[in-house]
This record gives sequence, structure tokens and C-alpha cells, in this order.
Amino acid sequence: MLSLSRRQALAAASALGVSATLAQAAPAESRISAFPLSAVRLKASIFDTAVMANQDYLLALSPDRFLHNFHVSAGLPPKGEVYGGWEARGIAGHSLGHYLSACSLMFAQTGNDACRARTAYIVKELQLIQAAHGDGYAGGTTVDRDGKTVDGKIIYEELRKGDIRTSGFDLNGGWVPLYTYHKVFAGVLDTHALTGNADALTVAIGLGDYLGKILEGLSDEQIQKILMAEHGGLNESYAELYARTQNSRWLTLSQRIRHKAVLDPITEGRDELAGKHANTQIPKVIGLARLYELTGDPKHAKAALFFWETVTRDHSYVIGGNSNFEHFGEPRKLAHRLGQQTCEACNTYNMLRLTRHLYGWSGDARYFDYFERAHLNHIMSQQDPATGMVSYFSPLASGFGRKHSTPENDFWCCVGSGMESHAKHGESIYWRASGPSGDRVLVNLFYASSLDWAEKGVRIDMETGFPYQDSVTLRVTGKPVELGLRVPSWCAAAELKVNGKPETASAKDGYLIVKAKPGDVLTLRLPMAVHVEAMPDDSRLIAFLNGPLVLAADLGPTNAPWAGIDPVVIADSDRDILVPAMDGVQTFTAADRSYPKPLVLRPYFDQHHNRTAVYFRRFTGAEWPAAEAAYKAEAQAAADIEARTVDIIRLGEQQPETDHNFKGDESTSVITHINMRGRMVNGAFQFDLRVVPGPLTLMVTYNGADRKRAIPILIDGQPLVTETLAGDPSSEVQVKSYALPDALTRGKSHITVRFAAPQFQWATVYECRLLKSATQTI
Repeated sequence: MLSLSRRQALAAASALGVSATLAQAAPAESRISAFPLSAVRLKASIFDTAVMANQDYLLALSPDRFLHNFHVSAGLPPKGEVYGGWEARGIAGHSLGHYLSACSLMFAQTGNDACRARTAYIVKELQLIQAAHGDGYAGGTTVDRDGKTVDGKIIYEELRKGDIRTSGFDLNGGWVPLYTYHKVFAGVLDTHALTGNADALTVAIGLGDYLGKILEGLSDEQIQKILMAEHGGLNESYAELYARTQNSRWLTLSQRIRHKAVLDPITEGRDELAGKHANTQIPKVIGLARLYELTGDPKHAKAALFFWETVTRDHSYVIGGNSNFEHFGEPRKLAHRLGQQTCEACNTYNMLRLTRHLYGWSGDARYFDYFERAHLNHIMSQQDPATGMVSYFSPLASGFGRKHSTPENDFWCCVGSGMESHAKHGESIYWRASGPSGDRVLVNLFYASSLDWAEKGVRIDMETGFPYQDSVTLRVTGKPVELGLRVPSWCAAAELKVNGKPETASAKDGYLIVKAKPGDVLTLRLPMAVHVEAMPDDSRLIAFLNGPLVLAADLGPTNAPWAGIDPVVIADSDRDILVPAMDGVQTFTAADRSYPKPLVLRPYFDQHHNRTAVYFRRFTGAEWPAAEAAYKAEAQAAADIEARTVDIIRLGEQQPETDHNFKGDESTSVITHINMRGRMVNGAFQFDLRVVPGPLTLMVTYNGADRKRAIPILIDGQPLVTETLAGDPSSEVQVKSYALPDALTRGKSHITVRFAAPQFQWATVYECRLLKSATQTI
């Protein structure tokens, strides 16, 4: 693998001048690579708990159910019913690829042979499926044609003929078929690399050949049209296939799968990401990073370095995640982009993969400052360790919590990447730096674990309660070894002892360098301190961290409604706002400096079932009296609405819908990937609400992102209004009120409210209330 020196990498990473120094890149001063996951074992910790919960889930899933559509596509009898959620829709098949990768990673991480056996079985079935097709195609996706659901192969054969249709998301009417193709492609490549299964490479070659022949018969212009639709990291998979086989055909295909409309501006150092679907772009850049490693072409490195710098600095939130409603916004304008759908988990999964590439080029410790931040606060927030279920988003708007997947009826993209993320928590702890003066072990993450470097006869055992505690103990056995211990940027003064004696060495390039002998015990202390990080576009909107941990206020359980207002802090500066709590590890209070009540803050990542607040508006003592009046008025308005409520239904929740005689046609779907449940108006649904005599108003809460819709609302079959939902998308919910004519409610105890709309309107309704007028009492 080609590498860049630290000087070259930093020069290329400059946001203002991704420079031409890469064009003259000399051989690297050192070669840096992660130790194989199979050489690392996790010890008891939150990371090991997450891996074990994920392993239980992986082994509870059925390969045959994932293979259902693949068998059907080949004319073979299916051996299991298809799963629900996304697996029952046109994107079916993507989970099989993730599952292959996850089981392969889990085998490497734990040595559990049952996981390897799952991958071997799937590979054998894919070989049978490819043989039945006779051309390397394997299937998985479906598409609706003429009122029937058919195999997605029809799309690829249309592409072969030059029939290419896309609106920028679909491809010839199919839901991102190339995205699914990539997941299966990547899954068999991971199986080959991590389990040693030679047949998996054969399957990968077949997949590469089928799609490759289609692309090779098309012009560059036609390929660019295809690439408008989300296609995952197909360029990376073809680059990796070249690395495994040295067949230049695959390298040529990888280079042709370059989405110029996105990657050319990035290569030229221009941030044109605003409005683009975030996770569609990241895998494309990972592919460029892999191409640089294989070819040495400096433009690929320039693009990867600029993109990483831009996203981490200008588009990321305090937990290290990025995007709102899955999209990038304007650079460094995040204060008004806080919602329930911030920080899609897939994005950070892929940003961490990109970070590993870039770190391997230079060994720059700052890459692991980001990696640690995002891994601890975002990836570890995604999984409920009690069940192994994962969230799609990590909401950062006050009052929201995480919504976790179900075992068999979701299979969102983030379920797939979550299977992988929580199968490999040991993969980036230990790295090997090779140079003229010998080899060095770099310890980049302080997670309780062991490294068995069999080649050199070295074993390192790391004991620590990190991130809850700041002390790390490393024991070296076997042979002497030089260690580089990363000193995180959040640590002002690391303290190191060797066999109980203080070491005075200062950090060099972010690392403490120690030559350890067999039997040596190293004790490293990394003191944590509370600090504040403000929004780049609003210095008064702040988040709190202790060391690497983002702290969040606990606003109560997610299964209880939250009618509060965003908490604020009252302080003349950002300093000394939080104080340690009397009880609880990594727990702090804002004492009398918060409103509306004293806040208790704990690490964001482990508040899996709480509504939280991460960002806080700060007012000075002089500003607060005037601001307090407005906040109290808002609270009073909320209380008034509660007092006037005759009846309320929270859509998407089982009991409220049962209580209100909810009925929906087949086109209505439940929104389950955000904590605020709701129903899509994609067809029609209806429910009953209790009424009382007197003037009444129907108050409806819609998703703020849904605009330019036309939704008829009927009361007992009579038209009330057609809601157009005009205006610009917003992170805030939008609330509309409609006065009910007396004739629609007079003499009734209940009314039936019906929402109807043409298919694919996709407007989401969260709750509906019937209110008495402000002058009436209930």
C-alpha cells in the first residue's frame, strides 16, 4: 500500500489548498497498518458487551430468509420466508451483504466458528444461484412492473440496452438497485478476506463480470447517468477485486465508476455538498482512497483528504456524526439543523472507514481524535446493548430520543451497517508502524483488550475502565517492543509510569514513545476535564464534553410524552457551568444555572432510552430576565393546550391507535426509524376522536420536512380542508389548526377523521388533537 508522509498528508489536507505536493509524493517515511482483527480480543467492557449483543442477534437471524429473493430470482425454491421492513421492499437483498460482512467480522473479532459457518453456507448458496443464472448475476432486488413485483434483473438488462432512467434516486423504477448490488459484492469480498473462503472470491468475480459487461458496453455519458442514482461503493469493490486478482479489467471499471458531478468538485477542493444525500457520497470517496493506495494517483488522495477535512470540520455535530434528514447543508451552518433525524448512523460508519485509510497514509494522531469522538459518542449510541437493536438516527434536538429497530421487521440501511459496526470494536485499537528503525505498536484507542502479535512473539494486555475512567494499564509479555501511546487532544497532561516509576518523556507528534521489555507494566493516566464546544455559526448554542465524552441532559424516558421546552443555561461565560454530581460516574449537574429545572448530564451514548438535550442555549445573567418571560410564555401556551384537549391520538403507537379505532389501507406505513412515531399519508387512513358540545378545533402535527403536499382531510366523509403544506422544509414540526363547523360535530359523541392523498405524497402526521376554544373549560 502506498503511503504519504505526515508533511505531505497535512499539506494535502489543507481546506484552502489541497496542493500539488501529492504529485511529487516520495516514498513514505513509514508504513502504518492496523493489526488484523483476528489478533485482537476485547476484554470485559461496554465494547465487548456490544459485540456479544450483536453476535446473539446475528446468530438469531436466518440466512435462508435473507436469501429468499435470491433463490426466487434463480428459479430455485426459497428455503425461508422473506423478512419484513426494507427486506420486503425493492431494496431487499442489501441486508444479505451486510450480514455476510458482519458475520465475517464477528468471526475475526471473536473466533466464533458459527459465524464463519453462516458465511460459508451463504457463499455456497450464491454459487448455486449464479450457476442457475449462468452469467454471474445473483439477484436480491425487486421492482414493480405492470402491477407485478418482478426480479430486479430486468433493470440491469435494460441498462445493457442503453435504456437508462433515473430521477436521481431510483434507477429505472427500482429502489437503488446498484446500492444493493454493492452490499452483496462487498459482503463476499469481506468473507474472502476475513474467513479465507476462496469460493467467496469466485462469487465476487462473477458479480463483477455480470455488471462489468453491462458497463463496458456503455459510453461514459451513459455511465454518468447511471451514477446519478445511489450506488454505494461500487468503485471500491472493483478496486478491491483488482487488488485480489491483479486483473486490470477490474481497475479500469473502478476508474470508470467515478461520479464526476460529485467527485470532480471535491478533487478540485470545492465544497458543493449542500443539499446532497450524505451517505450516497461518502462511499464514493472511500473508493477514491482505495484507488490511491493501488495506483498512487495523487488526485484521488487530494479528493479523499479534502472531503474528510470538509465533512469533519464544516458538516459534523458534536458527537462526530453528520447530516440532517440524511442530507448535508451549507458548511458551518448547523445551529438551525437540529432535529430528530440528525446523524444517520451509516454516515459515521463510512466516515470511520475513510478515517482509517487516511490515518494509514500519515500516522497523524488527529485522525484518531475524530475517530475516538465519533466511535464513542455516535456508534456506541446507536446500539441498545440490552437487545442488540440499533437506531437509524441519533437525535440531537432537545426532547427527542432514539428509536431502535425490531429484530425482523425493519432492516433499514443502518441496521445493516450496525451489524458491521458492532462486530469490529477491536479493529482500530492497535496499529503497526514499520520503518527503517524497526516496528512500533501504536495504541490509538484505550479499550480493554489484548493484542497477540504472533509474528514478533509479543503480547500486550490492556486493562482499563475507559471511557468511564481515565487510567489505563498495559502489560507486555513475550519479546521487547516499542510502543507509541496516543495522547488525545482533549488531554492536557498525560501521566505515564513504567513499573511504578514516573516517565518524563513528552509527547511527540501526538504519541508517548516507550521501549518496553517483557514483564513491564505501563500505567497511563489521561485526565479528563469538562469543556464546551459551540456551534460554528452560533457561539451561544453550546454542548458539554468531559474528555472525549459528549454529555447530555436526561429529560425522561422515551416512552413518556415530553411537553417541555428546550432547557437553557444561565451563565456569563462557558466556564464552570457544570459540577460533578455527588453520585454517579461521569455525571454532572448544572445546579442553579439551568432552566426550567436543575439538569443532570451524563454521557450521551449510553442514554439509550431517554429523551435528551445535547445543545443548550446560553444566556447571560443580564439577558435572562427578559428571555425567561418568553420561555415561561411558551410553557404556559403548552399547558393551555393540554388543558383544552378533548381527545388526542399519537399516530404510529399501537395502544392509541387501538383506542381510536385506527384503520389504514395497505399504502399506509409506520414511521419507526425516529423516536416521534407517526403515519405516512400515502393512500389513506382514519381514526375516531371523542367530541364534546361547543366550538372545536382539529390540531394536526406534521413533519417539518414535508412540504408542497396536497392532503385532503375529511370528517365523517365530509371534506374539511385540503392541506397543501406550503413553505420550506424545516427541522421543526409544523402544526396546523382547523376550526370544525358545528354541523360536523353537533349531537355526536365521536367523529371519524380521515387523511387521504395520492400515493407517494409521503407527508407524515405525528399526532391529532381536538381542542375546545380558549374560552371554554372541560
